[in-house]
Amino acid sequence: MAGHSKWANIQHRKGRQDEKRGKIWTKLIKEITVAAKLGGGDVATNPRLRLAIDKAKDSNMPNDNVQRAIQRGTGSLEGVNYEEIRYEGYGINGAAIIVDCLTDNRTRTVAEVRHAFNKNGGNMGAEGSVAFLFKHCGQMLFAPGTSEDQLMEVALDAGAEDVITHDDGSLEVLSPVPDFSKVQDAINQAGLKPELATVAMRPETEIALEGEQAESMQKLLDALENLDDVQEVFTNAAL
Repeated sequence: MAGHSKWANIQHRKGRQDEKRGKIWTKLIKEITVAAKLGGGDVATNPRLRLAIDKAKDSNMPNDNVQRAIQRGTGSLEGVNYEEIRYEGYGINGAAIIVDCLTDNRTRTVAEVRHAFNKNGGNMGAEGSVAFLFKHCGQMLFAPGTSEDQLMEVALDAGAEDVITHDDGSLEVLSPVPDFSKVQDAINQAGLKPELATVAMRPETEIALEGEQAESMQKLLDALENLDDVQEVFTNAAL
């Protein structure tokens, strides 16, 4: 979107997440546990587990915490049984929001998510009300100054769908979810390091919010992200 800096938006978001490191660890432990439960404890055959562990390393989580979470997931340690739930809704100026949760109490979670929406100027929608505005894909973002030609050649050869150059000079690689690990490995081996590497619900188009609207939207997003059962919040709002 013209006038919107993808890079600045990502940096801002990472900064806010760093402030919540303790809460981030809790969310990552839940994700590692569920990934291990669903796909086994071997990162070589479980891309979701590998991604969760990579994020844990980026957050400087001790390896003992990671291993215990894997053991709880595979059943060699006793643990809580989580289920995955997705909620959809609208924020400021009709911006779309997707809220992915892991919970052991669905009743508590839906009440907390609805309260966060209602208290901060948003409202929950029905299942499928905004998901069509997003694409489920692998996403990697590179700093301005990264070699566009090198990145494009490596990424596309490894199976990426697209390499996008943004107005601020940052580069974005999109890949099908099953090919994410393969594309990431090829890029790492080429000596290129993404600032962001994740599987996400990426908005197909964005709504630019400024001033008070942006502040109100950030407050809503923070309220949702601060809920214990919420793992990820995706929005098509560009703040």
